[in-house]
Amino acid sequence: MPVPFVINIVVMNHQLFILTGASRGMGLAMARQLLQPGHTLLCISRKTNDTLAAQAKLAGATMLQWPQDLAHSVDLSARLEQWLREQSAEGFTGAVLINNAGMIPRIGPLSDADADDLHLGLAVGLEAPMQLTAAFLRATENWTAKRKVLNISSGLGRKAMASQSIYCAAKAGMDHFTRCVALEEALKPNGATVCSLAPGVIDTDMQTQLRGADAAAFPDQGNFINLKDRGLLTSPEEAAARILAFLARPDFGSQPVADVRD
Repeated sequence: MPVPFVINIVVMNHQLFILTGASRGMGLAMARQLLQPGHTLLCISRKTNDTLAAQAKLAGATMLQWPQDLAHSVDLSARLEQWLREQSAEGFTGAVLINNAGMIPRIGPLSDADADDLHLGLAVGLEAPMQLTAAFLRATENWTAKRKVLNISSGLGRKAMASQSIYCAAKAGMDHFTRCVALEEALKPNGATVCSLAPGVIDTDMQTQLRGADAAAFPDQGNFINLKDRGLLTSPEEAAARILAFLARPDFGSQPVADVRD
């Protein structure tokens, strides 16, 4: 009796991830966790990370690193849009942009801020995410892949704090432009799902910067020291895992502004 001939069809789950601020802290932790077989990861940071390249090879993932200053987001968004248009629209089952990069300008009252403080804080924290989101949505609009935009926000976008006006304004702007984009994408046949997500309080260089600020210029310095002393900070690795689990939820984007702790 002849043996039946069976063809096993393996459907590869090719996922594209574009991640800013991937060279250190929580961004680096996310990049490491995203290096999985079938994944293509494009990392955009001021510096490249050699260990990530080695890990990608071992993991069977495709990884690209663009050393770019996000303060110059016009050129970067044009480069990203061109690169995305060169990709096969059928090449990925999912495409995700994670706007993670951020920075805290010199800590102090707004009256002490100079033009460079204002420009850099808003260019990196707000303009770059908007530019990259616009480029991503334009270039992938006709893709059949499920598209997502995840903006890493902060509780300070929703709670005012003295001596943090630039950072707070950037994150509040991120939250609100995400709400607007969610309404726009909901009108499209294959619109992207978007969310601006507060990741909790994480033990990163930003926390070190806040704890080391001049107490006379930063009334809340003691609160950040207290968080560290009481062990209330989440590790970058744990925070990255929680964020990526949130990204994978079937209801991602149902609330355009959310907190990972909810």
